[in-house]
Amino acid sequence: MARFHPLPVAAVDRLTDDSVALTFTVPPELREEYRHSPGQHLALRRLADGTEIRRTYSICSPAPDPAGEGPGTLRVGVRLVEGGAFSTYALKEITVGDELEVMTPAGRFTLEPAPGLYAAIVGGSGITPVLSIASTLLAREPEARFCLIRSDRTAASTMFLEEVADLKDRYPQRLQLVTVLSREEQQAGLPSGRLDRERLTALLPALLPVDQVAGWFLCGPLGLVQGAEKALRELGVNRAHIHEEIFHVDAGAAPATAVPAPAHSTVTARLDGRGGTWPVQDGESLLETVLRNRPDAPYACKGGVCGTCRAFLVAGEVRMDRNFALEAEETEAGYVLACQSHPVTEKVELDFDR
Repeated sequence: MARFHPLPVAAVDRLTDDSVALTFTVPPELREEYRHSPGQHLALRRLADGTEIRRTYSICSPAPDPAGEGPGTLRVGVRLVEGGAFSTYALKEITVGDELEVMTPAGRFTLEPAPGLYAAIVGGSGITPVLSIASTLLAREPEARFCLIRSDRTAASTMFLEEVADLKDRYPQRLQLVTVLSREEQQAGLPSGRLDRERLTALLPALLPVDQVAGWFLCGPLGLVQGAEKALRELGVNRAHIHEEIFHVDAGAAPATAVPAPAHSTVTARLDGRGGTWPVQDGESLLETVLRNRPDAPYACKGGVCGTCRAFLVAGEVRMDRNFALEAEETEAGYVLACQSHPVTEKVELDFDR
């Protein structure tokens, strides 16, 4: 089960005018708990005016060697969101020496290093998990190659610019880097403009052998990820080879399909080896019901994006308001997002331990 621990802030590095990288020190006794796969994320939490705020941020540092000990440090990237309660705090208040509550790593937007050609299409802060994926892959697997296609507004707004450049210098023959700026012309490289479906459909075959890519990693705003997936599907890429993580989903995106809820319903949940059954109050998500009785239930964004609250639907039927975290294979296997799920049957059973 994911758990929170207080970790000291070892460094606060300004990346751009509106983003920072936070580095946490992991004490030796917690390093196994914070062992992570490349591409996973951390949930950070704080209390503000008596209200608990949680946000998820992807780990950008390389994953530890499986044969060695867990990581001594963890680094995440935080971009300022207008009106964002946590991102504003991170950019304006957090200093070296502060302690933050940090959840142990979670997420399935990952790649375990193996030989072959891999590629990523990222936008903005979507570079964060892909930086961990690419750096870990290239360091561990000498027979692997990686193509990184990244889109940003301007050079000045590009997160981890130096880190990606250093990676390119370290692996000049195995890392292909393509940069597109949507609001600024470059002296060399591709013309400015958005990376939409039409542009990617034409661009990708000119950059690399699309049919030979073992895994595609799409990360960034909803529009970019959806456009990139459509382009890949048009180019004949198998859906199983496409992995997605969404950042910045508008509150009104993907409205729910209206399904009548039962007048009275209960949820039975198994969590950390213990179970319980509780009534679902009118309008509650299943996560909210479980949290009223089990405050240790895992969650972070409550927006259907991070996937921290993933649970296996053992029995019953639910309606999910939206889903930007689970892939088709997971939903087909019976997994749901508890934060977005509402009961359709009178009895629903979830297992958070699977």
